[in-house]
Amino acid sequence: MAHVRRAGESVTQALPTAAGALRDLTRRERRKLEVRRRILDAAEALFDARGVTATRVAQICERADVAEKTFFNHFASKQDLLRELAAGALGRLLVDIEQTRKRPGTTRERLIAFFGSIADHAEEAGPMHRELLTEIIHVAHEARTEREQVRVLKDAFGALVADGIAAGDLTRRHAPETLSDMILGAFYVLMFNWAHLEGYGLRRHALAAARFLGDAMAASPRRRRP
Repeated sequence: MAHVRRAGESVTQALPTAAGALRDLTRRERRKLEVRRRILDAAEALFDARGVTATRVAQICERADVAEKTFFNHFASKQDLLRELAAGALGRLLVDIEQTRKRPGTTRERLIAFFGSIADHAEEAGPMHRELLTEIIHVAHEARTEREQVRVLKDAFGALVADGIAAGDLTRRHAPETLSDMILGAFYVLMFNWAHLEGYGLRRHALAAARFLGDAMAASPRRRRP
């Protein structure tokens, strides 16, 4: 899923493993997970800095301090590794949406904060992150995981919409699913354009989209009784 990570944050930091689950693992299993995490972190850092195409498996192994045989024990190919990065990106996006729901203020203000954070993450990412984003989109499409990603994101944005309807600041004139589809569509358009259009002003477009969504979905002001 298209989403950029925060500066200084590794792919594994964004999705921490429960301490109880780690305690249940054997030393060998923990070691295997640690190596896998090192490979993922090394790959994402190199993809951000050099681009996916220019990064070779041998370079990932050198940065992660593992043998190429070890790499292929964990991942069948670079594309397979990209699929796992895509899953991690989706997980981080879901965390961001959940944090947005907990913010004080109106749904409009929450949408502005969420779409603004998308621009923040993009600006903090490496110089080649747009290529990484493009590759992740392609890999998700080839793996036919897009339908599941859309369902999960629709549920997450649907919860944000439900909060707004319950609070009385989102319209009831349209189905909640329609409202969540509008948010999801805006998100996908922003990510697609940023990945493919050189010089695309992500922050400007993201904030404009958030304000539009907030205004378009706002509850109608109550008429005063005469």
